[in-house]
Amino acid sequence: MMNFLNNRTVRIFTQAALLSALLSACGGNGTTSTTSDVVHPTPTEASRILSQGTFGPTAAEINRLSNMGTSAWFNDQFSKPQPTKSLHFTYMNQAQAALPAGQNLSEAQFLESFWQKAVKGDDQLRQRVAFALSEIFVISFQNTTLANNPRGVAEYYDMLGAFAFGNFRDLLEQVTLHPMMGNYLSSLRNQKTVGARLPDENYAREVMQLFTIGLRELNEDGTETNPPKATYTSDDIKGLAKVFTGWSWYGTDKTDTRFFGGTPDPNRDWRPMQNYPNFHETLPKTFLGVTIPANTSGEESLKIALDTLFNHPNVGPFIARRLIQRLVTSNPSPTYIGNVAKVFANNGQGVRGDMKAVIKAVLLDPEAMTFSTAPSAGKLREPVVRLANWMRAFNPQSTLATGQFPVGNLDDPLREIGQTPMSSPTVFNFFRPDYIPPNSSIAAANLVAPEMQITEETSVVGYLNYMHNAIPRGIGTSNVIQPDYATELALASTPDLLVDRINLLLMQNNMSAGLRTQILATINSNPNNTALNKVYLAIFLTMASPEYLVQK
Repeated sequence: MMNFLNNRTVRIFTQAALLSALLSACGGNGTTSTTSDVVHPTPTEASRILSQGTFGPTAAEINRLSNMGTSAWFNDQFSKPQPTKSLHFTYMNQAQAALPAGQNLSEAQFLESFWQKAVKGDDQLRQRVAFALSEIFVISFQNTTLANNPRGVAEYYDMLGAFAFGNFRDLLEQVTLHPMMGNYLSSLRNQKTVGARLPDENYAREVMQLFTIGLRELNEDGTETNPPKATYTSDDIKGLAKVFTGWSWYGTDKTDTRFFGGTPDPNRDWRPMQNYPNFHETLPKTFLGVTIPANTSGEESLKIALDTLFNHPNVGPFIARRLIQRLVTSNPSPTYIGNVAKVFANNGQGVRGDMKAVIKAVLLDPEAMTFSTAPSAGKLREPVVRLANWMRAFNPQSTLATGQFPVGNLDDPLREIGQTPMSSPTVFNFFRPDYIPPNSSIAAANLVAPEMQITEETSVVGYLNYMHNAIPRGIGTSNVIQPDYATELALASTPDLLVDRINLLLMQNNMSAGLRTQILATINSNPNNTALNKVYLAIFLTMASPEYLVQK
């Protein structure tokens, strides 16, 4: 295989990408319009919606969205069921049955399923939103217990997808009762007050700080109230922690032995936790201005607690900002957050927490639909999304008879992309939503750039090295996942059209004249370049460019 780029070119693009990422802020453009709907989006507008609401545009899906119109496309995506055969959980069960006796499932089988469905699934909106939710309601394979229960993690991810288009209140309950979350944030086997022993406070703290209301009281537009005020106190954490006592493994009885993990049910890794009265707090539970009376059951206490959190005025703007950051832009304007928060509070039919309405509001707000060159505009594309963009754009096929996508752990920042789905190092995700790169123009502008927390010289070089190999050779074990460049090869003799196609698929037609000129000059600089090398160059130089790395 020819080396289609010389070392000097790679070095120049490496330096340029890093420099631009450090200097370019990633956020909103201050649009003040309200949520809109484009009846029949242009190819550029369709590509933009797909770049934010799916794992990446394809030529076919751009055409389909343009022809259907946005309302019909969203309705189509919302109506797609989550069939059993497409579940990660089903894939894991089938994989277990195919493994040799005595060999257990691992993270590897989940990743095979993840990439196959992220790239090939026709329910792309659900796939992309589930990934966004997995970076809000975080659990991780880096937890030893979860690493030993990969089927449970797969079902947790399926659960996020299943409730992505439902109501936020139901999603919150499913997250709370899932045994993988119970293990990850230690609410499973949490016990009532006995003597000096107090309930574990971990989940009580994180369900407020990270999943619902945040640290500071907010106005509907996401700005902090004046004067600033904390949303909860240490006493609120202590009171709420009592709610999450007595919850443990699913089973056919509620004996003390089963509570502590004995007599395990074969499905306890995924069935919702159940409450064991012997271990549930009998004392009153006071938090956020609510008091649950003494001797209230575990189930009723949970309902009151989750209703209280769900109805807190912070939840709309808090979740609005988190979803916008994961899908669209790092620094959304107050107007943008307010638009989405209003829809969270009322979908137009008096329903609070309607996720379909919220998702549509996030993706169709003028701030999401409008390309901006403002210094604050956009977000750094995280590595998983970049790789998925490439695979979606160029329709890779597995050469294995089984059709498997054996893409393993990609955490190595030097040789791989530095990020693996469901393997966050902490409950705060791979990057914190308020991360500010130190000593940068982003910091000087009082902006945030979450994805920059996993971006530095090593990871930029690693990403470029990985794509430099992936684009011509494919990816996965023994490079069995092969891209299809047939359409691009047909355009290689007319580089202008080749670059235009890649511009639409990867950059939503936002490539600057300068970058386009640079890529064309590189393609045409060697008269002996083969058609394949022209395709490789056009794709690599696009994906290496700062303009691609920062989604505007």
